[in-house]
Formats: sequence, C-alpha cells, structure tokens
Amino acid sequence: MSRTVSRHVYGAVAVLLSAAIFLVPFAFIVLQSLKTGPDSAGLQFSWPVDIVFWENVVAVFQARDYMLITAFINSTILTVLSVSIMVVLAAMIGWVLARRPSRWNGVITFFVLAGLIVPPAIVPTARLMQTLGIFNTIGGLVLIEVAFGMSFCVLLFRAFVSNVPRELDEAATIDGAGPIRLFFKIGFPLMKSVIVTAIVVQSVTVFNDFANPLYFAPGEENATVQLTLFNFQSQFQTTWNLLFTDILLITIPPLVMYIFFNRQIVAGMTSGAVKG
Repeated sequence: MSRTVSRHVYGAVAVLLSAAIFLVPFAFIVLQSLKTGPDSAGLQFSWPVDIVFWENVVAVFQARDYMLITAFINSTILTVLSVSIMVVLAAMIGWVLARRPSRWNGVITFFVLAGLIVPPAIVPTARLMQTLGIFNTIGGLVLIEVAFGMSFCVLLFRAFVSNVPRELDEAATIDGAGPIRLFFKIGFPLMKSVIVTAIVVQSVTVFNDFANPLYFAPGEENATVQLTLFNFQSQFQTTWNLLFTDILLITIPPLVMYIFFNRQIVAGMTSGAVKG
C-alpha cells in the first residue's frame, strides 16, 4: 500500500514540476506582452501598470510593413509542403525497410541514425544550394527541412510497420495488388495514428525552426515567423513588450496543435514500441 501511495506522490510531484517548468515562463511572456515599453524594460515578474496588449499586437503586425503577415504565410507554405513530402517519403522508406529485409538495411539504418546525430554542415550545404540555384528560396528551404526531418519519420514508420501483420500483404497480393497499390491501399491507411504523430511533431518543428531559414533563406521576402523576432532587437536596444508579444503570437499555433492532438501523438509514438 505504501509503495502505491509513494508512486502516486512521485507522479503528482513530477506533474507539478513539469507544469511549473512550462507555465511559469509562459506566464512571464504573457505578462510582458501586456505591458508598455518602459514597464517591460525591467523584465519583472509583476502585474502591468497599464494593460496595452491590443496596442502591442497592432504594433507587432505593423512592424516592417506588416512583415509578420508575410512571415506567417511563408511559414505556413514551408510547413505544409515540407511535412507533406516528408511524411509520404518516410512512410515509403519505412515500409520498404520493414517489409523487404536485405543486407543493405543495416547500412541504410546507419545513415538514417546519422541524420539524427550528426549536425548539419551549414557552409557546404549553402554552397551546394547556390550551385543548384535554390539558395534563398522557399523551395530550397523545403528541401532542407525534408532532408533534416526525414530520419525521425523513417524510424517512426519503420517501428510501426514492423508490427503490421504480413498476412495483409499476402491477401492483397493474391487479390492482384502490386507494390504501389499495396502500399497506398493497405499500408498507408493503416499508418493513420503514426501519420498524425509525424505531421504534428514535424509541423511544430518546421514552424518553430530558426536556424535553417536564417542560414539558407535570408531576406525579408523569405522571412519565417521566428525571424520576425529580429524586428524588435538591435545592438543597442530591445523593445521587450513587442518582442514578447511577437513570441506569444508565434507560439499559439504549435501550442494549439499539441493541445488538440496530444493523444494521437502519444499513440503514434508508442505504437511501435511493443512487438505484437
């Protein structure tokens, strides 16, 4: 009985600590976004003297000729295109790796894991993109996001497909289904839970990406939401109330996705954990 109580106590403490780690910084961001410029300059965890949240939101959107609106459009296009390509390709690769074992599988898995571990080489990648004529373009940035995000998705899909009964493949083959039809009619629909997980996790990752747009697509016309943070920072001055308002605005979309798809994310992440 005491062990059960202890587990509940430890669990409650862990939940409270996790909530505090997330909620306290979030509350600080919200408080600063409510303040005026001079009031937020002290970066105090205090209630604002005057609440000017709407004025801050308007100022953030109007900054640099409504650059935030352009950034939201660019981030949405980048996220939709890169995640769509990433999920379809990773599902195909994961399906083949799980269904067609060969001597090359170990080599492929090694490179997939290397994609998660080895940091990207910025200068050679930028040089290659310049040679191909895709540097400083949204299309080039889509390819970069796909390349950098594929490893996680491939491992996720491979683990899931390993638990899908092979009898389904045999039955579809007997009915005359070829490899392409087998994948899109049988395999892909079965991956619904892990597809949702990959879409949500990678959408948040791409939407929140700061380094890749900064290095590979500089310029206001290609700006994404994370790069708009520079609008309110300079070498000698930072407009803290507008900076935190911007942070709050660009945090809302991924936060909403996590809230609504939390169960699907957990189900997809654990679907391949146990061999069935």
